[in-house]
Amino acid sequence: MIGLAGAGVAGIAATSGVLALTEEERQPPPATSGDAIPFYGVRQAGIITPAQDRLHFVAFDVTTSKRAELVAMLENWTAAAARMTAGLDAGTIGAVGGIPEAPPDDTGEAIGLPASGLTLTIGFGPSLFRKFGLSGQRPEALEDLPHFPGDAIEEKISGGDICIQACSHDPQVAVHAVRNLARLGMGVVSVRWSQLGFGRTSSTSTSQATPRNLFGFKDGTANLKAEEPALLDEHLWVRDGDGPAWLTGGSYLVSRKIRMVVETWDRTPLGEQEAIVGRTKGTGAPLSGGQEFDEPDLSDKSAIPVDAHVRLAHPTQNQGARLLRRGYNFVDGSDGLGRLNAGLFFLAYQRDPRRGFIPVQTSLARRDSMNEYIRHVSSGIFACPPGLQAADDFWGRSLLA
Repeated sequence: MIGLAGAGVAGIAATSGVLALTEEERQPPPATSGDAIPFYGVRQAGIITPAQDRLHFVAFDVTTSKRAELVAMLENWTAAAARMTAGLDAGTIGAVGGIPEAPPDDTGEAIGLPASGLTLTIGFGPSLFRKFGLSGQRPEALEDLPHFPGDAIEEKISGGDICIQACSHDPQVAVHAVRNLARLGMGVVSVRWSQLGFGRTSSTSTSQATPRNLFGFKDGTANLKAEEPALLDEHLWVRDGDGPAWLTGGSYLVSRKIRMVVETWDRTPLGEQEAIVGRTKGTGAPLSGGQEFDEPDLSDKSAIPVDAHVRLAHPTQNQGARLLRRGYNFVDGSDGLGRLNAGLFFLAYQRDPRRGFIPVQTSLARRDSMNEYIRHVSSGIFACPPGLQAADDFWGRSLLA
């Protein structure tokens, strides 16, 4: 759930049947706030990229019945994404370079702003494969997530044919990117739902410190890092033979919007909070002792309760399941009843959700003592293809060609 605190993945390994990467390609992209992150590569940026501080996530429904229109839009999206991640306008004319009688081909709110580490990551939802004769290309693992105990899922903010994850160190840059893709998709797709996020709740590189969620605890301590290639190869990247060829080298993304009942949590004693999580609130160390990154001693049930979050999410309790998490905090105003509409927008990448998120969440939904303080209100699953290695390629080409 809220962090799958013991679940995480990062790194890349080259083994038989898997896309091979050079040592240079395995290194995390630049981490400074103004840098541009390469758009082209073996993998999509925005997965093992060191997690940026801001998020704009959007899910689209395809509204056209014409395959050629969808392909043309994806070609336009790809070209715009390559430009915007380089810190350029979405179009070649730009926000102010055109004639006064025509709309500009960029909305203009990012004029003068650097690339700010912008990454744009695309995924395709299971509903897309019921359209355009694509059912034979749908991976078996790409199924709508099951209903878990305690779910309060709202359909209007769940699912979608296509998702775009925009991450950046500047919220205006992320919003600008999503806005321009929506503009370019008009008449072909419509926005189904979207989510803004701040304050990353995971570290995907050893260069980053562990952040905190809105419960005040360090979140994602056990998330594995981009510098651990063997574990990423085992748990993150889809291998040759796992499914259709177009997804080999890609990954599956699960999104869950998790509302936190922060007012109730804030009145809970510190000792009880720590027992629920299974870690100390200050340092993030396991209650069984040691430092933050020490393995919790799960044999010590007097220190780490049987219903503690860190115990139930631990890989040893879930047949070794691990995920790469890239979640964000959110505050969407108030709920009209004097309570903050706040929580965690959980994002997790994995090689197969049937062996990753689903068994871990099943365990958490049934027994996690944290369930008293959270509600899952949105759910999505998407297949994210591998990266594009040349400027003449486009998002979805291997699927739609």
